Amino acid sequence: MTDLDPFTDLLDYPMYVVTAQADGEMAGCLVGFASQCSIRPARFMVWLSKANRTYHVAERADRLAVHLLRHGQDRLARLFGGETGDDTDKFTQVPWHAGLGGLPVLNEAPAWFVGRVENRIDGGDHVGFLLAPETTESFTDSRTPLLTLSDTHDIAPGHPAN
Repeated sequence: MTDLDPFTDLLDYPMYVVTAQADGEMAGCLVGFASQCSIRPARFMVWLSKANRTYHVAERADRLAVHLLRHGQDRLARLFGGETGDDTDKFTQVPWHAGLGGLPVLNEAPAWFVGRVENRIDGGDHVGFLLAPETTESFTDSRTPLLTLSDTHDIAPGHPAN
């Protein structure tokens, strides 16, 4: 098998916080594997680790919320990337409101959208959730520096892969 690191080590893509809600249970995690994958119709794919608690809630969810973070929002990145919902109720530590379908939406995020889950695709140790955007908000402009992968290298995963 070919190692992809020589290619991916050159990338510095945006990081996202994805939140889910199903059966009264909320979860959220920091995600680096995500991208718009269609223009018309608009579609976005997020990949969640099977080891992550958020994945297990998202398996039962109809919708997910995807949040961008500003460069410097390290506290949010550490909370959602370095803590596991198995041990920590992340939503007691941040201001949020219920979005479409009751999804937790982070008030501090400069932009977010809620998408209906159209498909799930097994990609190995991650599952891709194909989202059809239903509502979106942006409180910033295109010049706002975003939190990227290089900003998060020192965050140890709260729920490391097995």
